[in-house]
Amino acid sequence: MADRVTVIGWDGSPLTDAARSALAAATLVAGAAHHLALPEIPPTAERIRLGSLDLAARRIAGHRGSTVVLADGDPGFFGVVRALRAPQHGLEVEVVPAVSAVATAFARAGMPWDDAQVVAAHSRDLRRAVNVCRAHTKVAVLTAPGAGPAELALLLGPVHRTFVICEELGTEREQVTVLTSDKVADHSWRDPNVVIVIGGAGTGAGPGGGQPAAQGRGTVRTRTGGGWIAGRDPGYPPAVRGWALPADAYGGGLGEGESAELRAAQLARLGPRVGDLVWDIGAGVGAAAVEAARFGAAVIAVDRDADACARTTAVARRYGVQLQVVHGTAPLVLEDLPEPDVVRVGGGGAPVVAACAARRPERIVAHAATRDEAEAIGRALAEGGYAVECALFQAVELDTAAWTERERSVAFLLSGRLTHL
Repeated sequence: MADRVTVIGWDGSPLTDAARSALAAATLVAGAAHHLALPEIPPTAERIRLGSLDLAARRIAGHRGSTVVLADGDPGFFGVVRALRAPQHGLEVEVVPAVSAVATAFARAGMPWDDAQVVAAHSRDLRRAVNVCRAHTKVAVLTAPGAGPAELALLLGPVHRTFVICEELGTEREQVTVLTSDKVADHSWRDPNVVIVIGGAGTGAGPGGGQPAAQGRGTVRTRTGGGWIAGRDPGYPPAVRGWALPADAYGGGLGEGESAELRAAQLARLGPRVGDLVWDIGAGVGAAAVEAARFGAAVIAVDRDADACARTTAVARRYGVQLQVVHGTAPLVLEDLPEPDVVRVGGGGAPVVAACAARRPERIVAHAATRDEAEAIGRALAEGGYAVECALFQAVELDTAAWTERERSVAFLLSGRLTHL
């Protein structure tokens, strides 16, 4: 195995004494083209371009001598250190860190970033990074070729955000551009770049006093106030404890058979999580949609009733979550929506369930008031390639002052799990 491996982070500033010393002793240097052009690299050292990290790690593991790996920013933050320390390579590394590209990007924008989500985007799983941008109001995206600012903006579609695009940080060609997401796909962007995606309902985020700048540098205004945990604060805003809240938490008006207990069971079977896109079809007052969003998932709430859409929007604002609300009738309105990970069908029955199954989400849940309707939904799920479960839910609310029955609801809960992912 390699005698010594030193990983040096580079943020465009002069190399530290420790980094210079490691480079001076190196017999093998790996890095990107701009790293390998650094004058501090000994002329006798073997140089390899970092393409496939796994291939490079194997070459480094077989080298006898001192190896230096150069990487942009902090190499331990979504960087090369993870690949080099994989068990199959058996490499022990020393790390000389630098300021991460994310920290530099936020510094250029003049914004704090302890409340930001940070994701790494690749072409194979770009949609998950996009879903985080849908669900959260401040996200830093470490991009890659084929998964850059334009691709992010195109997949966001009608979801409006502001992009702070930081190109070639730490170099003479560094440029910071602030644009609204609908303008981003009209430009070409240089690699490497970091994108800060901000905005959403109730955030007050926007560059230059809320008016997007067409090009060039700008400042971005965001929510002020201290925090206590990095990333998404699970208690803000507001600090509501518990799930499957009662109907009055959403202003009442839940559909027949849609008890809080049924909603809790639906959410348990869906398991919404960060990076997911949830469809809530027949969202009604938005109770299930809002609670899925409180788990950190991106949510599209669909309803054919304009008043229901307005109530869902108001409830999302009250609970501080980001939703895309679509007014339309399923299944027709579903054709233009991005691919879901999990789906809750609150209305529309078997035809809507069948249309959802055709889009191949991992999980689908629905409920029915009668056995005939439950059987029809079950057939639609089974024919769509889903393993089907059905349970009869009965919830009885009691008046604890007299221990008498106050309200009773009965519904069939159906859930489908895709059998071939």
